[in-house]
Amino acid sequence: MKQMVDLPTIWEHGRATLQTFWISIIFLLAPFAYLVLSQRSKSKSVAGRSDKGEAGSTAPDHSKFDTSNIRVTKILIHPIKSCKGTSVPEANYTLEGFDNDRKWCIIKTHNNAVVTARDVAKMVLIYPRIIPASSSEAGRLEVSFPKESGCETFSVPLNPTKEELQDWENLNISLWGKDDIEGYVCQTNIGRSPSEILSEYMGLPVHLAVKGPRRRICPPTIRFPNLDAPSYFQDGYPLLIVSEESVAAAQEHIRGMVGTQGIEEKWSSDTLQIERFRPNIVIKGAGAPFFEDILTAFTIDSHHETLDGASSIIRLVRKCTRCVLPNVHPETGVRDKAVPLKVLMKHRRGLDPGRPRLPCMGCNGIFTANGVVKVGDWIHVCETGFV
Repeated sequence: MKQMVDLPTIWEHGRATLQTFWISIIFLLAPFAYLVLSQRSKSKSVAGRSDKGEAGSTAPDHSKFDTSNIRVTKILIHPIKSCKGTSVPEANYTLEGFDNDRKWCIIKTHNNAVVTARDVAKMVLIYPRIIPASSSEAGRLEVSFPKESGCETFSVPLNPTKEELQDWENLNISLWGKDDIEGYVCQTNIGRSPSEILSEYMGLPVHLAVKGPRRRICPPTIRFPNLDAPSYFQDGYPLLIVSEESVAAAQEHIRGMVGTQGIEEKWSSDTLQIERFRPNIVIKGAGAPFFEDILTAFTIDSHHETLDGASSIIRLVRKCTRCVLPNVHPETGVRDKAVPLKVLMKHRRGLDPGRPRLPCMGCNGIFTANGVVKVGDWIHVCETGFV
């Protein structure tokens, strides 16, 4: 006898097989769908169709900016990385940055890794001062310390000769995980060595190192994948620019967050010093904050009107992502537990596509030729867009 076909059983098996098939398809397509939707969301934000970034950050409104009255209000040089900066009336620059800016750094003796105020906050109280050459003496870098430290002042050559460098230890210095920066351990002929004095102040064995002649190339950016600009011991790029309006906006955000996220009552009246952000050039006059976010190319000179060929083009290549270093007070060396990092994390995150989890303040740039900039000089906008 032929067996009877059990139609209900066949139906149940077929339905189970179909469900398994569609569930597999959904799991296979889900990651692709998420990627497409996330990229679409990012492109809208970058293109300006959406003003909201991650964690409530906002893109600048181009219509608010006055590009005709922007001037340089401050120039800062930081001879030793993470140490005290000096405000100067003018500064010469080369492709590597302002003369003597971050030309020196402090490194650990056991692995030649750069030490910063992220590690030792009181580094910001070390005062390096440029003593220019005179008719009778070569130029030198004079390094002094807070009086209560008991550490004596010392000096090293501003521009060591080839003969001097032959007697100094040559090594590869590590910064951000790459040990490809050529440097020399600085020496002096008088008193204790810079290494001894700095080690006493820092509380760990360190050397003072000066940048060697081998070129150090800046990392590429999204807009400049083949970037070929040199630098000294800057975190990444030869120039950092910040506007006074941007820092004022950050301060207003701080005021509004007092009493939350560990932001103390003192910030109801305390001033957020622009020096915390360690810029080279401070500008003012755009009439609204974060103009530097869209300033992609500009020139600087003493003329209010734009003159062709008056100065070379400066390009901003990447927003400056921030860590805890700006939390360190530049005059006391004390690190605040919240300000400004927690405020920036709320209002200035998601603006750098390469590092969307980090907050931004100011922008990094490169020089295209040698030149000079003075306090009071005018900013001439050549291009705007996405930095």
